[in-house]
Amino acid sequence: MLGLMQEWPLLCHKILDNAARQHGQREIVSRSIEGPIVRTNYAEVRTRALKVAQRLEREGYGLGDRIATLAWNTARHIEAWYGIMGIGAVYHTLNPRLFPEQLVWIMNHAEDKLLFTDLTFLPVVEKLCPTVKSVRQVVVFTDGAHMPATSLPNAVAYEEWLAEADGDFQWKSLDENTAAGMCYTSGTTGDPKGVLYSHRSNVLHAMIAAMPDAMGISSRDTILPVVPMFHANAWGLAQSGPMIGAKLVMPGGRMDGPSIYELLDTEKVTFTAAVPTVWLMLLQYLEESGKKLPHLKKVVIGGSACPRAMTKKFQENYDVEVIHAWGMTEMSPLGTLGTMKPEYAGLAGDDRLNIQEKQGYSPFGVEMKVTDDANREHLWDGKTFGRLKVRGPAVARAYYGGAGTEQFDEEGWFDTGDVAHIDAHGYMKITDRAKDVIKSGGEWISTIDLENLAVGHPDIAEAAVIGVAHSKWDERPLLVVVKKPGKEPSKTDILRYMDGKVAKWWMPDDVAFVDEIPHTAAGKILKTKLREQFSGYRLPTE
Repeated sequence: MLGLMQEWPLLCHKILDNAARQHGQREIVSRSIEGPIVRTNYAEVRTRALKVAQRLEREGYGLGDRIATLAWNTARHIEAWYGIMGIGAVYHTLNPRLFPEQLVWIMNHAEDKLLFTDLTFLPVVEKLCPTVKSVRQVVVFTDGAHMPATSLPNAVAYEEWLAEADGDFQWKSLDENTAAGMCYTSGTTGDPKGVLYSHRSNVLHAMIAAMPDAMGISSRDTILPVVPMFHANAWGLAQSGPMIGAKLVMPGGRMDGPSIYELLDTEKVTFTAAVPTVWLMLLQYLEESGKKLPHLKKVVIGGSACPRAMTKKFQENYDVEVIHAWGMTEMSPLGTLGTMKPEYAGLAGDDRLNIQEKQGYSPFGVEMKVTDDANREHLWDGKTFGRLKVRGPAVARAYYGGAGTEQFDEEGWFDTGDVAHIDAHGYMKITDRAKDVIKSGGEWISTIDLENLAVGHPDIAEAAVIGVAHSKWDERPLLVVVKKPGKEPSKTDILRYMDGKVAKWWMPDDVAFVDEIPHTAAGKILKTKLREQFSGYRLPTE
């Protein structure tokens, strides 16, 4: 027997419809690429998104066509996303931090037909497009007055292009499993792999993200998505924000500490999200300027492990709640969030920080397990490491084009490539990427735990740990450090600071100082590059 409920497909454009109907005058504030702060609202964004859809269909784009965006977080970018999805086409976010040859490969693999881009990236696009034969047109997010001369024969200013539509358009009727968006993994090993989101998965993920024990956002919040839309859907905020009708503050292309602080302060932002590197810049600016964060209530930190010292500083110095989060492009991306269950709610000080160092627990819609190499499931004991596997309605079941089949099994579990353990209350802690874990004398050493400990040293700006070959122990940890400006910590200082805080056999065998640590396009430490850089390194314990 089937239920007698209405068929109401979960379609992304219904999110924007509801935002315009229930929260039409709620602001979307953007730091424009041209410079000034620009203000609009949900009602106006919906009207313009309909024009985008109408204009795209008029030019022959439709169901399943991949429409690329190479752009910062702005209201124009949001309009384009919803307009693309509204005709059954697929938004394809491109990460400008990738190398040009990687972008060309991705665009050719996806067979993008049109590209929306910002003025910032026009010089890059001029070099890319001649080698991407499928792209028929480039639309630049600007107006005629700011549109520069370009070598692209098919480029047009967005405002002029949009002005040719009147918005008299109806969203297309679609199956909720229709593809809605596409994002490629950063490809640190092998070619990037395409993740293809559906309308259904995007809507469900937005609901999951907004729940009280997830991000916990509401229409009363002012949200600053510092995490870019090209970084795994801005962690869902470009959908969950409109879904609940929050005010959105879009940072454009300026991600430095003073610029982020200006928006946090002037727009009275209550909720924000980004990777740790962004918050390092903000905290440094706050320390130098003496400024405070009187309006900010909550910050979600993910993308890479959040250092304990960062959590402590936000909470003790600025009274801002930190939610440590973990996820992947393949998960839309949220997998776990470190909100407090009743079992931990009464903790304070170091006891609370011990829990907040973990990546958190999975909300409804994400199932997790940890297994050994033979796929035998480990107990949730908070100490037994294993391969972290996930499944759920917003988790990929395959990659676009069929790559990476070995990561998916017949029961729907996706092998994340992370090594983790889960405690009795369901809190998961990433100890490493499977390819980064150090195996010393048959035992595993967590590089992430060592990195988080090291950056707690007052003179260290950033730290990374890699395994270096050792004749007796197979591998031993090398700590690679970037000093804070004007600081000169010695190896002895650093090792003395770490001593006693981890098992003796986990302690790094040496410390190497560098001017900078390489990162992936998603802001994560690029361990492959570091291992190349120190491939011939000889430890003093040899």
